Amino acid sequence: MATGLVMDDVFQQHKTGPGHPERPERLARIQEVLTSRGLVDRCMALETRGADPAFVRRTHTDAYMERLVRACESGEPFIDTPDSMICRESYEIALLSTGSLLGSVDAVMEGRVSNAFCAVRPPGHHAERDRSMGFCMFANVAIAVDWLREKHGVGRVLILDWDVHHGNGTQHILEEDPEAMFISIHGHPEFVYPGTGFAEERGKGHGVGATLNVPMAPGSGDTAYRAAFDEHVRRVLDEFKAEFVLVSAGFDAHRLDPLAPLNLATESFGWMTELMLDAAGEHCNGRMVSVLEGGYDLGALGDSVALHVELLLSRAS
Repeated sequence: MATGLVMDDVFQQHKTGPGHPERPERLARIQEVLTSRGLVDRCMALETRGADPAFVRRTHTDAYMERLVRACESGEPFIDTPDSMICRESYEIALLSTGSLLGSVDAVMEGRVSNAFCAVRPPGHHAERDRSMGFCMFANVAIAVDWLREKHGVGRVLILDWDVHHGNGTQHILEEDPEAMFISIHGHPEFVYPGTGFAEERGKGHGVGATLNVPMAPGSGDTAYRAAFDEHVRRVLDEFKAEFVLVSAGFDAHRLDPLAPLNLATESFGWMTELMLDAAGEHCNGRMVSVLEGGYDLGALGDSVALHVELLLSRAS
């Protein structure tokens, strides 16, 4: 088997306007680096496909979905917040972003690939049930959890979100689900958007204990992250015994990134990738899919994604 890769020029058609950090050039840079380093040829290309809007509506409200459709059709510049810039094509491309993740999940569950990376946009982890936030349209990872349950009968799903910004949408959608373990390591909410993700947020109702937030102080680098994983994350990876692993792979905690005050080197994303591959290998036969979230310095983004994909390839069998 191989590592699956979703990468398609169509995702660059989601136009966010001049000066917006979540821009089409992000994917162009990823494609350039993965191609020049021979990684595209080593991966198995996975199809770009749209999600069924009816399935997305299981996670997002009808009112939000209809509002997004109307905003795109009428040429509105953004949806809900000026951060979430849109164009006429954004609704359809957001469905492709979600659907391509679901297709990658299928490819892993069906044994066509060992693991996969989805280089898609718009990102998803800030999207709430009823509104867009932080560049995100649909809550891709939360929808993938529902897909794993509905289509594949998977129970225990582990999610690691290492984007520098807390995955508020993923957390809030899943926070009452005891079998969806959401771990987010991110910049401290007192200093970093969106202001959620305090350590005290541990889930709600039956889901108390299935949310782990690890906020990091400004300036935190590799040493602090390793200590945080040792203290907080490794035990959960061992104890939860996931049946599938999803990674919200944002690369904006990099020291070169312009949107947050953290200090990771490219190599930090390597050992975090290896840790998740170890957990997937031990508990669920290596079943793991990662999906692009943030990362806004083009050089750092390209290098970090390339390292991530190289390590996925190293475990494909």
